[in-house]
Order: sequence, then C-alpha cells, then structure tokens
Amino acid sequence: MIMHAFSSKYLIFSLLLFLLIPVQRASQGSDWPDWRGPARDGISQEKGLPDKWSPSGENLLWRAPYGGRSAPIVMNNRVYLLNPVGAGESLQERVCCLDADTGKMIWEHRFNVFLSDVPPHRIAWASPTGDPATGNIYALGVGGTLLCLSRDGKVLWERYLTEEFGQWTTHGGRTVSPIIEGDLVIVSGVTEGWGDNAMRRHRFMAFDKKTGESVWTVLPGGRPFDTTYSTPIAADINGTRLIIAGGGDGSVYAMKAQTGEPVWTYAISKRGINTSVILKGTTAIVSHGEENLDTSEMGLLAAIDATAKGKIGKDQIKWSVTKFLGGYSSPVLDGDRIYQIDNGSNLAAFDVNTGEQLWTQNLGTVQKASLVLADGKLYVGTESGEFFILKPGPDKCEILDKDQLGDEGAFEKIIASVAVSHGRMYLVSEAAIYCIGKKSGSSRPSTAASQSAAAGSGEVAHVQVVPNDILIKPGESVRFRVRLFDHKGRFLREGGATWSLDGLKGEIRDGQFTASSEKTGQAGLIKATVGQVTGTAGVRVIPSPPWTEDFEAIAAGSVPRHWLNTTSKYAVRDLEGNKALVKNPNPPGLKRAQSFMGPHGMSDYTVEADVRAVERRRQMGDAGVIAQRYQLTLWGGHQRLTIESWQPETTRTVRVPFKWKADTWYHLKLTVENLPDGKVRARGKAWPVGEAEPSAWMIEKVDSMGNREGSPGLYADAPFDVFFDNIKVTANK
Repeated sequence: MIMHAFSSKYLIFSLLLFLLIPVQRASQGSDWPDWRGPARDGISQEKGLPDKWSPSGENLLWRAPYGGRSAPIVMNNRVYLLNPVGAGESLQERVCCLDADTGKMIWEHRFNVFLSDVPPHRIAWASPTGDPATGNIYALGVGGTLLCLSRDGKVLWERYLTEEFGQWTTHGGRTVSPIIEGDLVIVSGVTEGWGDNAMRRHRFMAFDKKTGESVWTVLPGGRPFDTTYSTPIAADINGTRLIIAGGGDGSVYAMKAQTGEPVWTYAISKRGINTSVILKGTTAIVSHGEENLDTSEMGLLAAIDATAKGKIGKDQIKWSVTKFLGGYSSPVLDGDRIYQIDNGSNLAAFDVNTGEQLWTQNLGTVQKASLVLADGKLYVGTESGEFFILKPGPDKCEILDKDQLGDEGAFEKIIASVAVSHGRMYLVSEAAIYCIGKKSGSSRPSTAASQSAAAGSGEVAHVQVVPNDILIKPGESVRFRVRLFDHKGRFLREGGATWSLDGLKGEIRDGQFTASSEKTGQAGLIKATVGQVTGTAGVRVIPSPPWTEDFEAIAAGSVPRHWLNTTSKYAVRDLEGNKALVKNPNPPGLKRAQSFMGPHGMSDYTVEADVRAVERRRQMGDAGVIAQRYQLTLWGGHQRLTIESWQPETTRTVRVPFKWKADTWYHLKLTVENLPDGKVRARGKAWPVGEAEPSAWMIEKVDSMGNREGSPGLYADAPFDVFFDNIKVTANK
C-alpha cells in the first residue's frame, strides 16, 4: 500500500511536470493572430530576435513566392495571407495557408472580385484575422466578400457586403481588416444601404463569428470623404469594452464592442483616417496625414482622454502636434515614447506625456508599412523595398540592419507590417514572403483565447434584436431574439419583449415575424421593447422572380425602399406623362452608382430595363443592368455595348460597337446562366423601344471562373440625367 501510494504521487508529479514543460516553452513566444499582433498594438513580448539577416541566406529560414500588400498572421504553426493569384482574366483574391516551418502551401481558397472599382494592382488589401478560440480564419476581400474559413480551408460561411449592405469598393482599394471581439467578427466600410441606413456613411458591422449572422450595425459619423483602412483596437475603459477606429469622415470613433453604441467622436481631418489608434492607459493616441479640420495645416498627432463621452472637446485633448504627416503607417508605443513614420518615411519619436518630438530618423522616401516593436527593436519595411532593423533610444535611433529586397530596377515594395511569432519574423513584400529567425524558434500551438465579454449587472440600457439585418421572401417566417445589455454595454441576458412592426406588412408574435404573402417588395423594422428601451432590426422582403417595376406606384422624389445604394443617387420623376427612375448627377462625386434590387443568392435569371440618357456639352452618360454579378452597359461617350464582371480588369470585358441616341429610350436585356461544366454564360442585347426585339444576342461572354450567383441591379455613370423604366426580372426557362 505504501509503495502504491508513492507510485501514484510520483506519477501525478511526473504528469504535472510533463504538462508544465510545453507551457513554459510556449511562453517564450506567441501566435500573431491579428495584423498588429495579439494585443492589436504592434508589440511583441518575445526576446532573442535577430539583429540582422540577409535575403541571400543569413538568418533566413525560407522564402516563398506568395507576395502581396497585406500583413500575414501566424496561428497554430501556420501562416495565413490574403494575396492576389493569377493574372488578367484569371486574377482572383486568395487566402493561403503555409507551413510556418517550411513555407510550403498547405491549402488555398480562391474567390472572385466582382462589380468593384478596385484596379487589379490594389486587390487583397486587408489582412486576414485568426480566432485562437476556434482556429477559424476571417478575410475581407476588396469586393466586399467576407469569409470565414476553417483551419483546413473549408468555407464555413460567407457574407457579401456590397450586395447585402451597399458597401462601396472604390478605386483606392482601401479595405479594413476584420477583428475578433468575443463572439463577434467586426468589419467596417463606406456603405449606402436602405431606410435609416440609406445615406452614405462609414458603417461598422458585427457578425456572429461562428454563423455569420448579423448582430449589429452602426453609423457613428457624418458623410465620408474616403474609404479607409483604420483597423479598430479594443480596450476596457472604466469597465466599458470599447472598439476605437478612424473613419471615412475624418473622425475617430469609440463604440461599445458588444452593441455598437457610439460613446465618443473626435473630428480631426478633412479626409478619411487610415491609421489605427494606440492606447496609453486611458489616453488614446490618434493621427492622420491630411488637412486638419480646424486649420489649413496638414497632419496631426494628438493624445485624448478615452474616458470621454460625446464629442471630444478641448478639455479632453491632452496635447496635439500639427504638421506631422502620419497618414498611413500606424504608431507604436514603447514605454513613454511613441514611434511613428510619416508619409515621407521619416521615423519620429515623441514623448507620450507631452507630445514633444525627441528625434527623427530618415528611412527612405515613401512609407505605408507600420512599425512592429519586439525585443527592444523596431522592424519595418519601405515602399522602396528596404527592410530595417532599428534600435530606438531616448535621444536617437540606431540602424542595426538594412537590406534591399529585389534587384535594382525591380525592388520588392513592402507595404505590410511584419508578424512576430515564436522567435521568427514573417515579412511580406509584393513578390514573396520571408521567414527570418532561427530553426530553434519553431512555432507551437497557441493556448490563447479571444477576449470574452465581461458579465453585466443592473438595469437594461440597450436592447439588441438578432438577426439585425436580413432579407426574406413574401410569406416567409424568421425568429428574432432579444439580447439585453447594461449601460456599460455588458451582456445581461436574453429575454422577452413587446414586439411591433414599423413599415412592414405581416405579423409578429413572440419574436417570430411572418411577412405578408403579397408578391411585392417591402422593407421596414422589427421593434422589441423592454421597459422604456427599444431595439430594432431591419427586414427587406423581396419576391422571387418574376417581378416588374414601372415606378407608377412610387411617389415622385422617392425610390423603392427595399433597394440598396439608391436613396442618395436616384429619385422617381414624372417624365412625359409617366414616372421613371432618374440617376441624379449631383453631387458630382456620386455620378457613378451600382444599385442592388434583390438577394445575392439568385442565379439563372434575366434582367431587362428601358434606359435613356441626356446629352449636355457633348457628354452622354452610361446606363446598364446587372444580373448574377455581370453588367450589360450602354456607353454613351464610347457608343458601345459591353458585358463585364469587374470593370477595371479590362481583359475580361467583352465589347461591341453600338450607336445610341440621346433622349431616346432603349431596351436592355441581359441573361446569365450557369453551365454544367462550372462555367457561366452571359448574353445581352439592346434595341430602341418600340422596335421588335432582335432575334440574336448581340454580345456574349463565357466565364471559366464564373460568378454562380448574385443580385439583380442597375448601373449608371453619368454627368447628366440617366433614366430607367419598366424593369423586369424573370427566371430563365
């Protein structure tokens, strides 16, 4: 018995020792699941990182030919990257998974860019994000595709922000990286939705990270001037979990992470803000490189009180420095010093308490990549392809190592920041990804978990209705849930509510809404009231084809409420005794528009419409219809007819000459069908209204990487009025 007890104790001791050893080793390094690291601040706690390396071999573990502009992440001994793949008609975005030890490709997931203004050289902008709790990977493409992938590359869910929320995808290509916050994945972008969300605003959207279900949306700011890529940070400020980020209207916003409720706003710039915020306790450090809101000076670095409420005033500004053009590269904090690189690749150090500039070190001429601080060193690359390892101090910065990537005349631009994980650095240039470090620094699976929301207490201050924004068919039913939060945005419980409808035809009982069976489109709100607090969820109801729209039942000056990206750009107008939808060219920044009329999951259908354009000063607009992510367009200035799926990628556009007259109605017809071999065929024709339909198709495109589904829509690009009428959507026979 004595020997048995001793053996049992020894066995338990040995087991505990065995379990502790991996934990101790893992503490020597960590995964890097977000583009700015585990704390989203650009800081790694790792030690013993290299002071120098060489692209020709020194401290270089491997190089793989998977380049891009987005930063990599590292999780569970794998490197994940969003980058371009293919060229010309085969160009796509791709999430790829590499072995962290060898750089060998484990899997890849390719997906199309469609109906986007982003040029080919600017795709795959945002970085992917990993969730340590599930091992899942999240990525947002430039065309608005939000993906959730399993560790093995399986698509778990997808959302299409352009077709579902009216998100803009502009020529700049700027796209915000997703973040994981508790059970949510949060993204943002400039959108034009419907109803209360119809106006152009920078919109933040939260989805259930496991299911993709919409949880909350919020538009905290004013009219945006730009799309931006300021990725949110998250922090507990006096017991309230906040996300803080810059927006397209030149403001920095703070919102409650679990509800999206706006907390404070700091308006500072006449253009959008691209840099991320950093925190020193409850002090937020913000920056931009555009013209300041209150002066004609360019650039700002400022410290503000993150415990504030409402609009930030002078009393909440601790200090500010103008004329520092930190427009693209986000700052990093090193104790009482802030490091940030300006647009001209000048690295500067500032005192975090006073804003006093301590020193400057030039690194080149053009800068986009953000700094990473690790092991007392700064790691960063420049657009000229130079990669630096720097030793910052209180009064100067020492260059420890400087390496040129690429050959003379073909330098490898570095736009992304590095990832630091388990003794290694992962550096992405436009041409390749490099793994820098020692073999002994091999990665181990992370035991970290994503941030969990704190439990709430007290009275109900916010009612959240989930799902938050949905599209259903007439007669269809959906069950809504009520989630209750306290005044700090902390979850209390799910509960019952008093339900009501606003602008919707149908019935709601105990949270279950059944839409009217009328075969017409509609949109409105589900309202849930608990005590004196009301929450809402948006619902659009759109029938399956066939359906038509001649605008006769819609009031002049308005638009179909259930259409996206329409309210600020179109209006119904009386024209020659009938009503038609007119594309308003004012303001000039909104002269180009894609508007969506139905669900993104439609396939094998035909869209038709009458179109008409005016001519002024020898200029004439373009008009088109959209079906299944293909666009049939009459070009006024070029006098041609085209089919395209991604306009700036010109090699995949089909064109034929077509002369059409101003102030004359023409009929457009586009049919798209999925072929058995995985290809998609789009065919179109156009003819003057009143004439017989041509028997033959005028233009055809067979797409080997076809878009298998997509929403019907309208397209216009016009310096003057373009009209639409008699729209018809029918299923293919």
